[in-house]
Amino acid sequence: MERSDKTARQLYEELRANQAQRSFGFGKRPALVNVDVQHAYTRPDEFITAYETDPRQVEYIDRLAKLMRERGLPVVWTYVAYSDSGDDCGVWGTRSDGPDALQNIKAGSRRSQLDDRLTIDQKRDTIINKRMASAFHETHLPSLLNFHRIDTVIVTGGSTSGCVRATVVDSLSHGFRTIVPEECTADRHESPHFANLYDMLAKYADVVPVQRVFAYLQGWEQ
Repeated sequence: MERSDKTARQLYEELRANQAQRSFGFGKRPALVNVDVQHAYTRPDEFITAYETDPRQVEYIDRLAKLMRERGLPVVWTYVAYSDSGDDCGVWGTRSDGPDALQNIKAGSRRSQLDDRLTIDQKRDTIINKRMASAFHETHLPSLLNFHRIDTVIVTGGSTSGCVRATVVDSLSHGFRTIVPEECTADRHESPHFANLYDMLAKYADVVPVQRVFAYLQGWEQ
């Protein structure tokens, strides 16, 4: 193991500036998967479980969703919410049981609701209540993407080190080119945030500026 006194941010920035491996690149048909952009994680003024990295994250995600809809491409939103018993959170929910615990995000609560600064098209967008970290785990997301002949998955949301990373790894594992707009992800602390951006860029995804994704979508044609 190589030792270093550099921070996770420094290691990520060095990798981004001197990336040796090929990028996966954008394919022909993208889908947008927004992971758990819900109040429990996007409203630090309301909930101690929430966090903010780029203050324009929600704005950028909303713009991406708008561009996708205008082109007739799939927009997917995931959120976590659990039954009154919390059993559907499984072992994941056994680490704590306070009022802010994961399994105590209940369906219909404000914590479970997608951020109300976002524009959600209830008729056209796909909204998935996932129970585990990955948006692919025991959901119909893979079949939805296959139905739409998707080859590229753009992943946003939080947390970078948790549900975003898990979704990105599964996206690659399902054979999709995977794109992470850097400004559209967030985490509680910069060390896990940048460490996981580093890991995703090195192995599983193209981590790119959101402006590059805007440009790709603006130029996208059927």
